[in-house]
Amino acid sequence: MVTANHEASHRIFQERPELLAPVFRILGVPLPEEVSVEVLSPDATEIRPLERRVDSVLRIQPRDSSKSFLLAIEAQGRRDSDKAVSWAYYLAFLKAKYGHPALLLVVCQDKATAEWAAGPFKLGPEGWKALSVHPLVLGPGNVPPIIDEEEAAQNLAMATFSAMTHGRDQDAPAILDALARALGTVDEESVAYYSELLEIGLGETPARETWRNLMTIRTYFPGRGTLIEETLLKGEAKGRAQMVVHVLDTREVSVPDAARERITSCTDLPTLERWMDRALTVSTIDELFVEES
Repeated sequence: MVTANHEASHRIFQERPELLAPVFRILGVPLPEEVSVEVLSPDATEIRPLERRVDSVLRIQPRDSSKSFLLAIEAQGRRDSDKAVSWAYYLAFLKAKYGHPALLLVVCQDKATAEWAAGPFKLGPEGWKALSVHPLVLGPGNVPPIIDEEEAAQNLAMATFSAMTHGRDQDAPAILDALARALGTVDEESVAYYSELLEIGLGETPARETWRNLMTIRTYFPGRGTLIEETLLKGEAKGRAQMVVHVLDTREVSVPDAARERITSCTDLPTLERWMDRALTVSTIDELFVEES
């Protein structure tokens, strides 16, 4: 069954094609500097009773049109022994239909699935493999976690994709925090697009709730002391406190009830930011509070 986070994992390439340049650098595949990107129909059906659909298909067109190629993008959430045949079909069908060579990009959000998806998948009878499928794969193992606010602001599409890919990792809170800060410097339309896309893309993970808490903070008139400002600041403090606890729990740092209450009841943002930075490295709860005790 196709889920919302499945859709978000591949649709970001359709809607933000600027993501392709950094992604191709990660994969080590050359991409011409000046290209246009066209979204094609994902329908790969020849005979109606058998429906086949690729998640996304893009046509990458450099200035030299003779070097155009297709990129079939599949979001994959688990191992599936039937996929090798489907992927081989997609690549052959797209070449036959459009006359351009095709690449297959598989997007995964867990390392085990990404390692499996890399293949290669050899098709044919025992003793002679007539066809081999070699997907390009993006997953937690090769997509870098972006935990720097300035780096995230320079490429929001890549930062958002990084956050989706690492949504189950212990780095997730730091990645989300960097992206939230970066979104605080851009226009409202971008904020709305990326915040919603990421919430969908994180699926049913603890990181999704962390992100929802962070995104309760919207544009307002800072420093005016209004009721809405106080409410928003309380929401931000709550989100950051939950992130601190989540990181400690993920890293298996023991958090006694008293310490947990101290963190979650804190409303001072600079203190919470300091605790967040420490939570990524401390080995005991006492190290978190070293200067506040």
